[in-house]
Parts: sequence; C-alpha cells; structure tokens
Amino acid sequence: MSYLKFEKALMTNLQDSLPKELLRTNRSGAYSCSTIVDCNTRKYHGLLVVPVPELDNENHVLLSSLDPTVIQHGAAFNLGLHKYQGDNFSPNGHKYIREFNCDNVPTTVYRVGGVILKKEVVFQHYEDRILIRYTLEDAHSPTTLQFRPFLAFRSVRQFTHENAAINREYQEIDNGISTCLYAGYPSLFMQFSKKNEFHYEPYWYRGLEYPKEQERGYASNEDLYVPGYFEMTIKKGESIVFSASTSEIKTSSLKHLFDKEVESRSPRDNFFHCLVNAAHQFHNRTANDDRYILAGYPWFKCRARDQFIALPGLTLSIEEQDYFELVMKTAERGLREFMVGKPLSVEIDEIEKPDVPLWCIWAIQQYAKEAGKERCTKLYSTFLKDILQYIESGRHPNLQLHDNGLLYSEGKEEAITWMNSTINGRPVVPRSGYIVEFNALWYNALRFGAAIAREENNEELANHYEALAEKCKQSFVPMFLNEYGYLYDYVDGNMTDWSVRPNMIIAVALDYSPLEQNQKKSVIDICTRELLTPKGLRSLSPKSGGYNPMYVGPQDQRDKAYHQGTAWPWLGGFYLEACLKLYKRTRLSFVERQMVGYEDEIFYHCLGTLPELFDGNPPFRGRGAISFAMNVAEVLRTLELLEKYKYQN
Repeated sequence: MSYLKFEKALMTNLQDSLPKELLRTNRSGAYSCSTIVDCNTRKYHGLLVVPVPELDNENHVLLSSLDPTVIQHGAAFNLGLHKYQGDNFSPNGHKYIREFNCDNVPTTVYRVGGVILKKEVVFQHYEDRILIRYTLEDAHSPTTLQFRPFLAFRSVRQFTHENAAINREYQEIDNGISTCLYAGYPSLFMQFSKKNEFHYEPYWYRGLEYPKEQERGYASNEDLYVPGYFEMTIKKGESIVFSASTSEIKTSSLKHLFDKEVESRSPRDNFFHCLVNAAHQFHNRTANDDRYILAGYPWFKCRARDQFIALPGLTLSIEEQDYFELVMKTAERGLREFMVGKPLSVEIDEIEKPDVPLWCIWAIQQYAKEAGKERCTKLYSTFLKDILQYIESGRHPNLQLHDNGLLYSEGKEEAITWMNSTINGRPVVPRSGYIVEFNALWYNALRFGAAIAREENNEELANHYEALAEKCKQSFVPMFLNEYGYLYDYVDGNMTDWSVRPNMIIAVALDYSPLEQNQKKSVIDICTRELLTPKGLRSLSPKSGGYNPMYVGPQDQRDKAYHQGTAWPWLGGFYLEACLKLYKRTRLSFVERQMVGYEDEIFYHCLGTLPELFDGNPPFRGRGAISFAMNVAEVLRTLELLEKYKYQN
C-alpha cells in the first residue's frame, strides 16, 4: 500500500486538495512547486523556477505550468487547472484525476472516458531541468495530446502582466522550441522525446489569481503568456517525455535520462524516508562546488544560524557525515573571513549575528559524537580554538564577554536572535543584554572546547576553558533562574524579561548545561505545562502578555504573531532531547507520541516535509514557508535519539 497516496474523492475536492503542495528541487537552487492538482496558488509556484544570477539573487519563474489536453474523436479534454478572479476555476482538469501518489516520484493518473493517462514528474539533479513523462496506459481509439506552456519570466516576488515589451519570437529546435520573453533572461528550451508540431497561437491568459498571496495580504493577480501549443499522437502503452530547461538536450536521450533520475530517487514510503528526502532538498551546491544548507522553501536562502542548527540533523542523523564536512568546509571559510574582516566569498546570509559562532561550535560538537573526538579534533580543533579566542577577546562587534563570565549583546535596535521579526526595521521581540541561550551555548562551547583540548593533551588550554566555564556557570543561575523555577529570556540592567519563552530549554538540552538536575526538571515542567503543543514548543506562553498564536493576515499582523505564541518543531527537538537526557527510557513512549504529531503533518501543507511554523492554538495549522530545514533536521535528530535510547541498557 502506498504511503503518500490520495484517491479520486480527495483530488476532485479542491477544498481538500488545493492546500496540499508538492516541492521538487535540483540541489542547485532551482525548484518546481505547485499543488497536487497542479493549480498554482502562490506567486512562488511554478513548473520551472530557477536562479538568474545575471539579474539578481532571487529565483525566477520561467515556466509557470504546462496544460495537457487529451483529444479523441474530435473532443478535447483539458487536464489543466487555474484559478481566476471571482473564485473561478478553469479548465477543471482535476475532475479527471483518478489517483495521485508520490512514494517514488509524483505520479498522477487521469481517466477521460476510456483513456487512462499517467503523468510522472522529476527534477534533474544539478541541472535546471524539469522532466515529465506521460504514459497512455489505456485507450480504445486514436488519441492526440496537446500541451500549452504558460510562461511568466519574472521574479518570484513579482507578477507579470500583459505588455508590449514581450519578445514573441521563438526558434525551432530538436522536437521543440526555445524562447526568451525578456532581455537578461536565459532562453527556455521546451522539448519532447517524440516528434511533434508546434502551433504558434500567442495569447495572454488574464486575471490568474493566487489565493495564498491574498491570505498574506499581498497583490495576487497576474497574466501569463502562452505562445501556442505542441501536438502529437500517442499510442496505447507509449510514453512521451517532456523537458523544460535553460539548456538544450538531445531528445533521443530523454527517456533514458528520466529512467536514470527515477532510479536515483529515495523512496517516500514511510515517515523517516519522507524526512530523508526532504533533508536532501535543502542541499545546495554552487558552480564553484561550495556546499550549503538552504533555510527553507520557497523563499529562503542560506542563513548562517539556520545552517548550523540544521546541519547535524540533516546529515549526521541520516549517516551522511561526508556532506556535513563539505558544508562545514564552506562555512568555516565564510566564518573565518568574517572574523578577520575580509569580504565574504561565500553565499551565507546573517553570518554577523552574535550567536552564529556559538551554534557553529554546537554543530561541531554533534559531529564529534557521531564521528568520534579523534576525527573531530583532526578536522576542527584549530577552528574551534580560533572561534573561542575570537569571542573571548571581544573581537565580535556585538558579543562582549563581561567580567561576570557572561556574554552580552545589544539587541534593542536590531533583531539579533532567531526571534528576528521586525516592523519598520525594529525588532518585534527586542531581546537584548544577557540572552539565555547565548550564555547556555557559551558555557557548553567552553566545556566542549576543554574536552577537545584534552584530546590534544593540551591541559593548560583545557584548564583555561574550564575556568571560564565555571565563571559563566556561577553567574548563569543567579542571572537567569527566577523564583518560579524557569529562566528569564534575557536580562539587561534593570530590564528583566519575565515572559515564558522556549529559549530556556536549550540550556537543559545541551550536553554541558549550567543547570543542576532539579533546575532542569523545573524548566522542563514549565515548558511542558505552558509551551508544549503537538507541533513543537510555543514561542510564548499563553499566560504571558502579548500572546498571539495565529500566524495569519497581512504582513504586519503576521510579524506581530511570528514569535508571540506560534509553535516551532525545531524547538520541540531540543525539548524532547532534554526530556530524554533527564528521564531516559521512561520518556520514550512520550517522545514517540510527539513524533505522531509531526508525521500527521507530512500529509498536509507540503507533502513529505514540515512547514516553518504552526499556529500555537488548535488545530495547530501549518504556516509560513512550506518546507523548513531546522524543523526537518530536529525531528530527524529526535528520531535518531529515540533509537539510541531504545537500545541503551
């Protein structure tokens, strides 16, 4: 039985099928994304969406969609689906869908009378090429197929509208055409594995509407250009492969290429395999062979903090140590450039944030647990020492080590933590001063640094780190632990934040914690009572002022809710790790039940992955980016921890 499979009843009910999205990536920054009924509901949706570095650092929708039409006995049945203004859907091709599954590759089966047509889609690895295979599984009379390409040629953050500047010219190529609507864009090559006729019928389809943009308070209408249509006959049992790319291909190789791509796909036949597949989608390799972890899809690039938090779960937890090393090699170069004030040669955003080097050390620490201290010492001991020295010497522009052993950062005017939403340039949650997770990470980093120093028989350096760590610990508890048994989120002079927030759980989950056992238990208890949801930890307790759990509405409204009660699975990962460390095997069934809440989600929002965040109140709807690296990573890391604790004596 298929895992990610949906029958006709769901597919033909747009209320159920339209919210379900599907993402395919090529590991080089391009992607293909739409709903499972191929009706685009976001401006970010498209069949071929690629970076165009000659224009900007955004992705661009070249091919929005491809509408197939089945013709028998002169009757045409269009299998496409678009939403137009006024809540009108056309041409309602979803009513012909018999089933959909994506256990291996996304596969849609259409039935039109006696015609059964199967469509399978893959995105070629490391090439900006989408491949679609159409197979006529059954037909009782001669059948013709037509394909209409809907072209956009615009940034994912903009819309295209009917205009006279468009270049309507096209060139005939091997079994297809190439065209480029605007100067500066690459040509789009559309080809088939079978000889066909292209009928030039240029036409603007006006007033397409994207409901997800309406929900977010943005403009939501655009026009798309269709240059004409391709036409060919197809016999029962025959397969035809369509290719859309920024480069031409020999069409005789398309069928073999499609088979090769299918063979390389990891199955999505259970929860774990879905997350492994999702983990690979965040991989990013540039032309100079640098490796990155993208923060999420469809609008995030590589962000330093996200990359270091996500890296262990996306690589080490699925036994891909080699990719951890490749990403860390690129990241080390970027962090070293930042630490010495050189221009960055890497494409990593927000590397200047003060907690980034601390999360980098945490990621290396996870590597040491998987690969062993010996190999970790060989690869990263010098890097680790340099980061700790950089922080200790006060060279970071916004991370100062005070005499009390704690780190201080200024965050009143700028968002400096993961709680980074802003309105008019100012942080919605202005966390400033002694920040709880910064200092927990600092203590952990010093203790880990001491362990690596001892691995190198450098007792003097180890003792130095231990002394700094002890000083941090002696100040940490008086600074952050309050009379109610939880930790202040931050302390800045006379300003003490009493809000119950999830950042304190990091101090409990770390391998080296400045807290005693009874203090850890108290923090976990508070998090369980006030922050825990089936989708992770809330970013703010319902009992705290400003609780705003619903991430809906226009941008300003969503910014105010972003970290004021919404739930985050990646924080749930640290919470579950803390529970396992404190309560060991007695919490295994509890952790397994939490995993069920995440597994339920991969059948909604974006299939096979986890979204950016969830509403903090029932029914805990998924919101934001459709696939988020830190969430997938921490669930994978939790699954790995579950297995380890299961087999402990």
